[in-house]
Amino acid sequence: MAVAMIVFAALAAALHVYIFVLESLLWTHPRTRAGFGTSVQQAQATREMAFNQGFYNLFLAIIVVIGVAYWFADPAVGAALIGAGAGSMLAAGLVLLVSSPDKARAALTQLAFPLIALVLLGVTLAL
Repeated sequence: MAVAMIVFAALAAALHVYIFVLESLLWTHPRTRAGFGTSVQQAQATREMAFNQGFYNLFLAIIVVIGVAYWFADPAVGAALIGAGAGSMLAAGLVLLVSSPDKARAALTQLAFPLIALVLLGVTLAL
């Protein structure tokens, strides 16, 4: 169970690093704009916001990665960090789902890996 939890936590972190790249580094790129459904003007107007948001996603990924690393040395610390990072990822996905129902696919993609990791973390800790 712990191995599956680590895998899904790592997948959640990897996805959030990818989101960081899109939001902070490639926000005005045509393929990124197409994925987010923004025009050139909208992308330029929201560039600073997206840059900041991307780093938020990167920091959540870092928390989870550090938690995964700690899991092997100190499972309590690892669990706390994975729980905090993945829990924040899940919460952000839920906020997107509730606030922008038209972005349900993106929200579910964003929250799926962290949700699975958290469920598996709970099961692992309960065993």
